[in-house]
Amino acid sequence: MTLKERARQLKVDIPAVFLALKTKETPVPAKVFAVLTVIYALSPIDLIPDFIPLLGYLDDLIILPALIVLTVKCIPVEQMAVYREQAAGMWAEGKPKKWYYGIPFACIWLLIIVLIVRAVV
Repeated sequence: MTLKERARQLKVDIPAVFLALKTKETPVPAKVFAVLTVIYALSPIDLIPDFIPLLGYLDDLIILPALIVLTVKCIPVEQMAVYREQAAGMWAEGKPKKWYYGIPFACIWLLIIVLIVRAVV
């Protein structure tokens, strides 16, 4: 499988993992890896900060796909095929705009800023 084909497969696997996360049939390890993947993807804190040239984005290009692949490997093949089929046209009308998922991260950053200001003052 070429790099281009893997990238296309990830475009289908990401919404499929989202669908798998919402069902009871998905094994617990897969759900744990899916939650870790979402937290890492949405978190503004990276293992290697993005402002470091090249290396900052390299961790996102390696870690996120690896977490997605690990999650997919934890889901039974037949079940994942069903989720991929359901996810094929999931975002055809555009991606969902659920801005309120960012509230926990905004609160964490606000807390960090408040703690820094209190430490300085």
